[in-house]
Amino acid sequence: MADDWKAHISSKVTICHGRVCIKDTRVMISVILDCLAEGMSEEDILKEYPSLKKGDVNIAIQYAASLARGETIPLRAES
Repeated sequence: MADDWKAHISSKVTICHGRVCIKDTRVMISVILDCLAEGMSEEDILKEYPSLKKGDVNIAIQYAASLARGETIPLRAES
């Protein structure tokens, strides 16, 4: 699986206390995963968080899958 999704996530100290977010948004990956766990569709999530784009939900899933495989995902928290 390609790792190009990694370019679409970020962690900045000044945004959401350094939690991993979809790049250029304040939407944390954990929020997207929580929405999916509650049964929301991608369309519902995009309506709820208009700063997200089509494909961002899949990026969150890919991030979570990598963590579940025990992969280390190096992210340097930017200031």
